[in-house]
Amino acid sequence: MCPGVGSERLTDGSSITMSSGPETRYVVRGGNPLQGTVFVQGAKNAALKMIAASLLAEKGRTVLRNVPVIEDVRRAVELAQAVGASVKFHEAERTLVVDASELTSSVLPAEIAGKFRASVLFVPALLHRLGEATIEGEVGGCNLGRRSLDFHYRGFARLGAIVDEHETAIRIKADRLRGAHLYLDTPSHTGTENLIMAASMAPGTTIIDNTALEPEVLDVIAFLTKMGARITGGGTGFVTVEGVEELTAVEHTVMADRIDAGMFAMAAAITGGELSLVGASLEHFGVARWKLEQMGVEFATHGAIVQVRRDRQLRPINVITDTYPGFATDLQSPIMALSCLSDGTSYIRETIFDGRYMLAEELNKMGAKVEVAGNAVLVHGPTPLHGCEVIAHDLRSGVALILAGLAADGETVVAPGYLIDRGHSSMAVRLATLGADITCEETG
Repeated sequence: MCPGVGSERLTDGSSITMSSGPETRYVVRGGNPLQGTVFVQGAKNAALKMIAASLLAEKGRTVLRNVPVIEDVRRAVELAQAVGASVKFHEAERTLVVDASELTSSVLPAEIAGKFRASVLFVPALLHRLGEATIEGEVGGCNLGRRSLDFHYRGFARLGAIVDEHETAIRIKADRLRGAHLYLDTPSHTGTENLIMAASMAPGTTIIDNTALEPEVLDVIAFLTKMGARITGGGTGFVTVEGVEELTAVEHTVMADRIDAGMFAMAAAITGGELSLVGASLEHFGVARWKLEQMGVEFATHGAIVQVRRDRQLRPINVITDTYPGFATDLQSPIMALSCLSDGTSYIRETIFDGRYMLAEELNKMGAKVEVAGNAVLVHGPTPLHGCEVIAHDLRSGVALILAGLAADGETVVAPGYLIDRGHSSMAVRLATLGADITCEETG
């Protein structure tokens, strides 16, 4: 892990400080094909939800294994501790222990809540345990354009909560939530999980239409079911929750991170290397697997190991992001970088987050020919990439720029490093083990 501080641009152009400590950057010197074995980390988008859900249990200690050692998990731990839970993160063992028998505060403080978007996931536990929740300031996260949380609050309201929005805070109160019929305008995985958590202890039946299908959602449902929740319909787009009186602490192993696995698959592809991904599942790649194969990337499965290699000229690709099992928006930036090496013009259209195209300017600094054309991007390849200083505007663009640096001539400097550390553990160490020339440096 490369600790440090960073800042993220908000939609109004301002920035927020992300962490205390020295600023960091990643320095990459390209030209080395990656070879070897890498262990895929635990899923960020499952672990964060489970940490929040663990606060629903008034008795016992929840044990989560295979927890990724990333900055977003550290922020979730801080937030759980801020409301009174006892949390110990044994990073060397990737194991987290939560004792939520006593919650002492309903306030999610701005200095923590403003650092990552998953803060809103702590609202259901606070409503059930304390009858209210206050989110101070703005909920943070990557600057990806319009990412309204209104549907979370509308869902809480349909379950019986009173939502009071102020300039500096959002206060949600509920004497007791009640089952209701809910509908998601878009199948958001965070929205699905949040409303399932809220409904899990709400008396009566809650039906949620248009729910997300991501594997992480199913893992969170499995975790809640172990705790005693009564949830059916996971993976069908139509979830039913029968409210129960209490949930209990349990032990659970977090699934592997399909985005981490996809990133390493593209790292092998962009360097013309061959990697064995331990813990990865090709089924979880969704459309991304087929698109990479169309480009000339080869996959093979050997038990719990996915082997990936690329030894031929990459072909251009058309990609349109979509909810699972469509092409994951979190892999759109990395495949944009990969497309720079394709023999022809690739077409990429983002349909989930409208802030993903800031990467184009950074890739062009490195010699790419990426053209933003309305709501799509055209990547004209192949173009030789050369190292330079580039800006990570968000987590996924930062990862994409590291991948570009692995294939570029000379030295690429990617900053701020904190944004990358939000979602991928020990990035420099894991890549260096595979033969990459990469370091994470303090800059101040």
